[in-house]
Amino acid sequence: MSLPLSHSYSVSTEEFVVIGPSDPIVAMLGGDVMLPCHLSPAMDMENMELRWFRSKFSEAAFIYQNQQEQREEQLAQYAGRTSLVKDFLTQGEAAMRIHKVQAFDNGLYTCLFRKGNFYEEANLELMVAGVGSAPQVRIQGPEEDGIRVMCMASGWFPKPQVQWRALSGEKFLMFSETYAQDAEGLYSVEAALVVRDSSSGNVTCSVLNPILGQEKVMAIFIPEPFFPQTSPWKPAFMVTLTVLTLLIFGAAYYTKREHTAKKGWLGREEELRKKIEMSVTLDPESAHPNLAVSDEKTSVTWKDTCEIGEESGVPSVLGCGAITSGCCFWEVEISKRSRGEWALGVCRGDVNREGWYKELPEKGFWAVGKYGKSLCACDRSGTQLSLRQFPHRIGIFLDLKEGEEGEVSFYNMTDGSHIFSFSLASSSGTLFPYFRLSSEDVFLTICSIVSGPAETPVPLNNPPSSLEEPMSLSEEGFSSGSGVDGALPGAESPLLSCSPEAMFP
Repeated sequence: MSLPLSHSYSVSTEEFVVIGPSDPIVAMLGGDVMLPCHLSPAMDMENMELRWFRSKFSEAAFIYQNQQEQREEQLAQYAGRTSLVKDFLTQGEAAMRIHKVQAFDNGLYTCLFRKGNFYEEANLELMVAGVGSAPQVRIQGPEEDGIRVMCMASGWFPKPQVQWRALSGEKFLMFSETYAQDAEGLYSVEAALVVRDSSSGNVTCSVLNPILGQEKVMAIFIPEPFFPQTSPWKPAFMVTLTVLTLLIFGAAYYTKREHTAKKGWLGREEELRKKIEMSVTLDPESAHPNLAVSDEKTSVTWKDTCEIGEESGVPSVLGCGAITSGCCFWEVEISKRSRGEWALGVCRGDVNREGWYKELPEKGFWAVGKYGKSLCACDRSGTQLSLRQFPHRIGIFLDLKEGEEGEVSFYNMTDGSHIFSFSLASSSGTLFPYFRLSSEDVFLTICSIVSGPAETPVPLNNPPSSLEEPMSLSEEGFSSGSGVDGALPGAESPLLSCSPEAMFP
């Protein structure tokens, strides 16, 4: 059957007008929706031909003819997903129902009703909307004179709108966005922002569905040590030098002003640090018998004399203080002479650390560690991590939101880059800092982060000379490759190799 798309007004005693909705119809992804049309004047439609099609007459979404559904001309995308609502056919009303709405269904439709040689049609619009994943916000590392943070979300339709905001609610206007569509037509977005003001504290990324007006928001706190440090004395010194040149007798006034400026800067930094930095100490009561915890409870290594064997179990120790909510950040330094294996992260308070065990998220452990010459995430696949520089100091950022999914992220404080992140279920429970040493040649120290520009060197000041420079760390016995060569002590241990087969036999 072929009918022209222009209106035809042949002589008939039963002419009618087809009327569709004047406003767009909004449908949720995965739900059902009805596209209704009706006749004026009202009349029985049971013996009419009813057709809903897209931009062309041949692109049929549904056809009703001879009192039954006709599938020969139907587009394949609608097969098994459309049906006719027949409840009010005798009253001149009909609707096509679309089941399990897809992004493909979005757009314009035409409903055409034909009786004999006379037909009329009406246009209607379907707007499909879907709210995707909550944004994931992560610190990527230093860039220019700030910190680059990335916001990622997927499964949205139509193209979502992204907005970055500071803690004050002020919008960031300068950021980059990259969009992509998957095979189902759903959008994913990556939005990158460079935060240059260390006093910004929390930054939030919101992803908005423009049709529904619904948004999902995620915030992240950027620890002060992640920002490239510039001396607060430089601007003060330049001002003071200029003034002293012109008005040397004003030296006393400007000296006082410098002192006040320093006090104010230190006060702001201290306030920022107190928001998230956690004073972590080691719990000697939780330490494996082979481990020696320093008197200050900040360092751990193997004892001079200890038992080595399968029966001795995994040499680990926990940090003091349970963590149930909020944001926490601490840093751990790995001694440069260390050639042995180690792991850092968090674990649930109820995990069983007796004997040999596997550090896996499903077991209550979220950690990264060095195995042989590779740095790996302690997950089921033993994900190998490619790094620019060996992490002599690792920052651990724990973000727990009550009743929501949390995250623990690991950062290489040597160059400020992101290492790996684990998602934490809202039911993860009480967590503790976790430390594991699998050989004698390991020395771990919890760093004491001291406020002030000169007392604690911040590793972000010295990024690698080239971001593309391959890692060369033969003196550390560490590489980003997958090979593990050389004799490994205690080959019976399941913790010594980064490969899934060796880690999880």
